[in-house]
Amino acid sequence: QVPLVESGGGLVQAGGSLRLSCAASGSTFSLYTLGWYRQAPGKQREFVASISPSGATNYGDSVKGRFAIDRDNAKNTGYLQMNSLKPEDTAVYYCRSGPAYNYWGQGTQVTVSS
Repeated sequence: QVPLVESGGGLVQAGGSLRLSCAASGSTFSLYTLGWYRQAPGKQREFVASISPSGATNYGDSVKGRFAIDRDNAKNTGYLQMNSLKPEDTAVYYCRSGPAYNYWGQGTQVTVSS
């Protein structure tokens, strides 16, 4: 069981930081890749970052060097640290995980003002 709940979104000025959390239920969270995606109004959902069960990470080109993904398997929680935020980072952010990578959270809104 890995239903996911995101939190930590909000309104921040350009250049600021936010830390998103993704809480999973059950005891199998550590077995699966965790991903973060985002969707801005009128745009397709895009990949932001992922972390494997062993801790290997990947990032979308637009966030490399600014965002960092992490996970605490003991807490069944994943994180996305977002630094140097830009207005174009404004979107609903979703986490994704599960045995077939088929579970999505409900999303959390991030708004970056200029």
